Amino acid sequence: MQRQSWISGSGFPLAALIAIGAYSRFMLVSAQVPEFQFNDAHFHLTNYIQRGTDIHDFLKIMGDKAGRVALFGIPLQQQWSYRVDGDRAPTYYLASDAPLYYYSFTDAQIATAYLSLPKEQQARFDPMITGFNPTDMYATDHIRRVLEIFPGVFSGIGEFTVHKEFVSSKIAGETASLQDRALDRILDFAAEAGLVVLIHNDIDTPFAKPGTPPAYLEQLTALFKRHSNTTIIWAHTGVGRVVRPIQAHMANLEVLLREPGLSHLNFDLSWDEVAKYIVASPEATRITAAVIERYPDRFLFGSDVVAPAIQSDYLKVFNQYRPLWDLLSAATRDMVLKQNYERIFNDAQHKVRKWESTHRPAHGSHTPALR
Repeated sequence: MQRQSWISGSGFPLAALIAIGAYSRFMLVSAQVPEFQFNDAHFHLTNYIQRGTDIHDFLKIMGDKAGRVALFGIPLQQQWSYRVDGDRAPTYYLASDAPLYYYSFTDAQIATAYLSLPKEQQARFDPMITGFNPTDMYATDHIRRVLEIFPGVFSGIGEFTVHKEFVSSKIAGETASLQDRALDRILDFAAEAGLVVLIHNDIDTPFAKPGTPPAYLEQLTALFKRHSNTTIIWAHTGVGRVVRPIQAHMANLEVLLREPGLSHLNFDLSWDEVAKYIVASPEATRITAAVIERYPDRFLFGSDVVAPAIQSDYLKVFNQYRPLWDLLSAATRDMVLKQNYERIFNDAQHKVRKWESTHRPAHGSHTPALR
């Protein structure tokens, strides 16, 4: 009542006072919200044995550096086989000859962590569904089920793997394939529900013979073209630890970037192994920067950090890319570090919440309003 009497009793026009009040609130909010340095399109909260950083601790690690983060676990569990490893419990897939297997409970872990946060902190995360087997025609049922059980939580699927050095051959069961109808079914459902797709597929096989065409580029291109209505992010631009960028790697990417039918395809620059190649020489950094400048709306920064304990670990990849950031124009750098993420994930949030509102399960799970 005091504020209302002050307004009505003053000599200022009401409209002017409203405008002043709105501006004051804007300035107050602006003063409270830090200027984040980046959004992160690729982050694993948990590792290959489903352990990781508490999400509340991770918020402190993000601090005023990371604004929003695409949040997911790892869909593969490293088996601890006593017959193979004895008492030496492996925590990473390269630390054991025992197989990996798909671990669907990771999605419940991520959803539970996200839902433990207040709304204002939830707004800094975009959780992703990963706990499905891409060789299984029932994989879409898992994704749909997760959306129904945890409405209002997830914005995409991935990171999930098809062909990956040293990983694909370790996964128990059928080998994933870019030509599998199960994968097509997954991407079709992603388009229907509005889910962003973050897919890991190496562009080539490990230790490929120089001068030979990348083993998977043709199949990848065909897959991307078959799913023109699906928003796709290709993790690491197809580069791996030993699947190195071939001499014409950026030229191959530019062929895809120029293709009118592939405007839905985006590229993340995540992983310290990828950064290592991009900043290996001034020429490599310059070539990469030139392509990004020509297509600034198609690249996103991602860390691909797994369960960091301290902020310096989390910021390692971002800082590693400093030579690249320095070569990009301010406008392009802002798109790669912030704007492209916001555009893609805001659109996904809206579409997925709309899909959820019209596909409530029979028991009537509550779906939050669009945001």
